Amino acid sequence: MHPKQVFKVRAKLMGNQFELSVVAVNEDWAIQRIDAGIAEIKRIEKLLTTFDEGSETNLINRNAGLEPVKVSEETFQLIERSLKISGLTQGAFDITYGSIDKSLWNFDTTMNALPDKETARKMVKLINYRNIILDKEAGTVFLKEKGTRIGFGGIGKGYAAEMAKKVMVQQGVESGIVNASGDLTAWGLQPDGEEWTIGIADPNNSGQVFSFIKITGLAVATSGNYEKYIVVDGKKYSHTINPRTGLPVTGIKSVTIITKNAEIADAMATPVTIMGIKAGLGMINQIKDIEAIIVDDHDKVYTSANIHIH
Repeated sequence: MHPKQVFKVRAKLMGNQFELSVVAVNEDWAIQRIDAGIAEIKRIEKLLTTFDEGSETNLINRNAGLEPVKVSEETFQLIERSLKISGLTQGAFDITYGSIDKSLWNFDTTMNALPDKETARKMVKLINYRNIILDKEAGTVFLKEKGTRIGFGGIGKGYAAEMAKKVMVQQGVESGIVNASGDLTAWGLQPDGEEWTIGIADPNNSGQVFSFIKITGLAVATSGNYEKYIVVDGKKYSHTINPRTGLPVTGIKSVTIITKNAEIADAMATPVTIMGIKAGLGMINQIKDIEAIIVDDHDKVYTSANIHIH
């Protein structure tokens, strides 16, 4: 009898590095399960991407201000859940952030000045989740304002990780991890019977870990300014944009969310960053089964009420 091992595959999906791990005795069996997980992520990417003209997301965006668009039940429900999170976070999470034009923010090396506040403010006028009109009976999505665009950058990776896990579990995977560039879901146990040990990246050095947590049956997502940012006049600006001002959020280096579902973890990391330490933790402490770890600009660590890190 062969001992159990962890088999892993890395793949570039949804513009991010994904890593799928399965605990199994047989490598071929494990790889087949991982391939099924990857196929599911590709299916979701096709559904949600804005890079494909024919995607449902683009169809909705093209018809903004014109007419409602009939979408699949899956897309409809994801938008419905996104709107619930918008309500919960008072708009700090908002899928209409896609309305911010690339001309305003482009986090590549060529950007060396901040856009002026007026331009930013004009552009964020289109960010308003209340302008998404859902018709459950008809299964349609309508963006009321012309120029409004939706995008699933804040929730898509977590959703894909959760769905890949579902497919793998259905195929008999009892333990594994789907890691979507730091948004991950882990279930079951390691081959030695221990829970999975997840490292939380040090915001000052993404190659280093500042804390470990042991988890099973949980999801973790981190939003930080260490992956995408620009430096202007020696100051680092995060790629997280405050939908109210159109400018980058400051004061927080990273937010890690721990909860039961990767989609929720992914969706809640950004709003906590936008809301700030006090309001963000206040909100998290009122919701059941969700925890947060925040590192501020001065490397001070704050945690929600029920969490103890070492």
